[in-house]
Amino acid sequence: MKIAMINGSPKPEKSNSAFMLRKLEALIHTEHEVSHYHINKYPVNEYLYREFCNMDILVLAFPLYIDALPSHLFKMLITLEDYMKKQRKKEIYVYAILNCGFYEGNQTHTAIEILKNWCSRSELCFGQAIGHGAGEMLNFIENVPLGYGPQKNLGKAIESLADHINLQNTGDTMLFSPNFPKFAWRFMGTHFFWNVSAKKNGLKKREIFNRL
Repeated sequence: MKIAMINGSPKPEKSNSAFMLRKLEALIHTEHEVSHYHINKYPVNEYLYREFCNMDILVLAFPLYIDALPSHLFKMLITLEDYMKKQRKKEIYVYAILNCGFYEGNQTHTAIEILKNWCSRSELCFGQAIGHGAGEMLNFIENVPLGYGPQKNLGKAIESLADHINLQNTGDTMLFSPNFPKFAWRFMGTHFFWNVSAKKNGLKKREIFNRL
């Protein structure tokens, strides 16, 4: 099978979407042909749309933006819909990996419904989606083996997704949070992410709470 792994993150480098696509690819059977695309890093043109229409599987990985898809990814899908209706010659399955800054992975459910509706309009088969909470935490635990510690739930979900991709079939949506206490996540996020980011941008802690 020909598999397109599409990174929909606005970040050009070191995104959570790229991280999870790498973990997924390690579980894809070697007989499958895997191609990578980063639609915000390289321009999407007619050739690329036609290439997507010749795939057996599309895997979309992206962060949550206001409970929906990033605008550049949404724009690409709108154009791709027309290509799929006119040029697709075989059944194509769509799978998705979502991550969000909220601790609760179920915050991604609206974006998944949007993607399901797009698949229906584009006459594609929706395979499965996984939604991971506390996405920004991945940068701090990337050395933890997948399936262990705070990455236990993510490991199970990635394995499930890989199994369904390898067999080109459908599975249930999986929404989950990291295996890490929420209070500890909030503490670390405040002191090691938000406060640090504020300092890098020339802000003091008290200025974070200023209202415009």
